[in-house]
Amino acid sequence: MLIRQSDSVSDENEWKQFLLTHDFGEIIAPGINRELPLVAPTHFHFDGNNTVSLHFAFDNPIWEALKEKSLAILSVYGVYTYIPTSWNANTNQNLQDGIPTSYYAAVQAVCKTEILDDAADIAHILTLQLDHFQPEGGHAPVKEDMLPYGPFLGAIRGLKLTVTEVRAKFKFGGNKSSDHRLKIAELLIHRQAHNDTEAAEFILKSVDPS
Repeated sequence: MLIRQSDSVSDENEWKQFLLTHDFGEIIAPGINRELPLVAPTHFHFDGNNTVSLHFAFDNPIWEALKEKSLAILSVYGVYTYIPTSWNANTNQNLQDGIPTSYYAAVQAVCKTEILDDAADIAHILTLQLDHFQPEGGHAPVKEDMLPYGPFLGAIRGLKLTVTEVRAKFKFGGNKSSDHRLKIAELLIHRQAHNDTEAAEFILKSVDPS
């Protein structure tokens, strides 16, 4: 992933906050001597520091690649939106001559992996995920020796990821002037297409107030 200085994050809190609020991505497992890596989409739980927890079905082919090499990439992207030519035209430039672009946030985390087959460990991961995705409750406790979930824990495996390296890109017009970016934020708020409001918020947080 190409990361220009204008698209880089200022500190690790930016990518950590992104993973706390964008909790669906892809696990990419290269394995060893494979023609192609294995890629598996998944929800996940991030602890806000350096640990990611999730689960896959026991028969998911990604396990073989993870056994070959206990290294994977968690790839997460979001807040993506299209910036049309007229919006991105520079001052005194014909609107149709502007260069269109995409705004988006992307985090690629290199992780050491640990496969968890113990029923208590799997129950713990499911509890973390339920607490995160269903904080209102309304579900039975996940216990390895209790109904309704206990008898089915053998159908899945847990996966613990320890983040060792991160490449993060927040591409929201950082190479443009503050006035230009504020204009685009206003247009996004008015357009109200998919992700536009969140993209505008990212712009407004990063614009120099001066």
